[in-house]
Amino acid sequence: MTMKYTAEHEWIQLEDHEYALVGITLHAQDALGDIVFVELPEVGRTYQKGEQAGVVESVKAAADIYMPVTGEVTEVNEALRGEPAIANKDPMGNGWFFKLLIKDMAEFDVLMDEPDYAKFVKENS
Repeated sequence: MTMKYTAEHEWIQLEDHEYALVGITLHAQDALGDIVFVELPEVGRTYQKGEQAGVVESVKAAADIYMPVTGEVTEVNEALRGEPAIANKDPMGNGWFFKLLIKDMAEFDVLMDEPDYAKFVKENS
């Protein structure tokens, strides 16, 4: 399974052909601190790459969640509504935010891989 990263600190993991999971990176959850609320995107809606698709609120700050690629949201992680701290405990796994059907795989292909993202975080911290 291929995972890519955005400059806004979202990760996107290809699951099956054009379907992918999206969440926030370990760096993002570290910067936010204890997450207390998550606003998830609307299932069935198509969002454009870079469009705001949700919000994460912590005891420190609020941050927007942006679409890493153009796609239709097919599922959201309902567990986050009742227990937003899952995004702190396991941001790269069970703390995923939504699943989407990618509309343009070329947008996925140009995102950062793990070494590029690690370099980006180091240079921008």
